[in-house]
Order: sequence, then C-alpha cells, then structure tokens
Amino acid sequence: MALADLLEVISPDSDEVALARAIDFTRLPRHVAIIMDGNGRWAKQRSKRRIEGHRAGIASVREAVETSARLGLEVLTVYAFSVENWKRPKAEVAALMGLLKHYLRAELNTLLKNNIRFQIVGRIHELPREVQKVLQAGLDRTSHCTGLLFNIALNYGGRSEIADAVRRIVASGVSPDSIDEECVARHLYTAGQPDPDLLIRTSGELRVSNFLLWQIAYAEIWVTETLWPDFRRRHIMQAILDYQKRERRYGGLSPS
Repeated sequence: MALADLLEVISPDSDEVALARAIDFTRLPRHVAIIMDGNGRWAKQRSKRRIEGHRAGIASVREAVETSARLGLEVLTVYAFSVENWKRPKAEVAALMGLLKHYLRAELNTLLKNNIRFQIVGRIHELPREVQKVLQAGLDRTSHCTGLLFNIALNYGGRSEIADAVRRIVASGVSPDSIDEECVARHLYTAGQPDPDLLIRTSGELRVSNFLLWQIAYAEIWVTETLWPDFRRRHIMQAILDYQKRERRYGGLSPS
C-alpha cells in the first residue's frame, strides 16, 4: 500500500489529493488508535435518537479501516464499547450489539478482500452468546490475513485489561522478581502488537477514557472537534500529517 493506493479512492479535484501527497510514507505511525466519540451529540443536533448516531458512525468505521489499509498502517484499534457502557439504557445497549453484529456480517467479505485481519481486545466472554458467535466467525475467517490488523476494543477498559494481565501473570507462576514491563506487555490483550504511535480522539474531548492506558504511554495525541459520524479520510490524513511534524522524545532530551 502506498500513495497510489490512497489516490485510487480520492477524486482528482478534491483537496484531499494535496493532503495525500504531503504524507511521508516512510514515517507512518505503525499503530493508530481511535476513541470514537460524539455519536450521541451528532444525533441530538439532528433531533434523532442516539442509536441513529451510532448507526451513522458505521460509515466512519468503514472509511477509517479502508484508509488505514490503503495507507499501509500495521494496526488500527477503535474503541467501540467500554466496560462502563453497560450502564447505558438496556435498549441502547441491545441496539449497539445489534449494530455490531450487522457490521461484522456486512463487512466480513470486504475485510477478506482487502487482506485485513480482525481481532477483539476486551472481555469477549462477557458479551451475549449470539454476539460472541458472530465475533468468533470473524476472527476465524480472517485469521490468515496478513495486511492491516483491525482491533475492535469491545467490552474493554484499560484498568480491567491491566487487572486481567496481572491475573494471567499470577496464574502462570511467574516469579515476582521476573515481572518487568516486557512481562506485563506479553499478558495484555494486545500482546505482540506495537504500541499505538498516534491516538485520535473525536468530538473535542480532552481525556483518554480508560483506553489502552498501558499502551499509550508515549503515543502522540491528536484531538478533533469533529463528531465521529462526520469523521472521514481527510481527518486521518490530517492527524498523520500533524504526527509527522512532531518530535518524539520518549522522555529524553531533544537533539541539540
């Protein structure tokens, strides 16, 4: 994947062409994580039910996945449903689960066609049984794909993930003296994956919302006022261009 792949889906007279050509494809983030926020506000602004905002957000997920694959990113992780989201009205939660099943069934062939591997990060075993079946089908069908790794954070919480990692470490019998950062990382949901280089948050909120707390320790953060249902290809490219202007120090000093 490269510039030519991206330009295939951009109208020649669009200002997105300039954005695409400005990207340095040798300095792409390996892993981009997105906190998808603003569905409810989007719906409220249009006097619609909250679920209509979630439904509209599916198109944004589709475009984010396609754009990430065409850019040549290694990993894309989207925050779809947190452990705290169970506190929402039962009707909304049920509707969200229904949308999730619909998305996976509708998009599975597209994922396969584009060599995209699908994975869940979160407590999948606590989801409704029918949702687990659809998720497992997607995991099995795309397990051989070698392109973009598309993570959906589902029934996910950063603190819960760290707690689960600790339980797995204890259960494995690792000596306390052997527990270091690498040991913890090997027991996270994202074991084996690069940590996010870039964290995108929509809707203008300035918080990380219990998302990938361990993994985003050194991620660059880019926030847009755009509500998630309005998030499109241009926003990902803008985020990457901003990322490429930054100097990543990892706690060290800048070059003299």
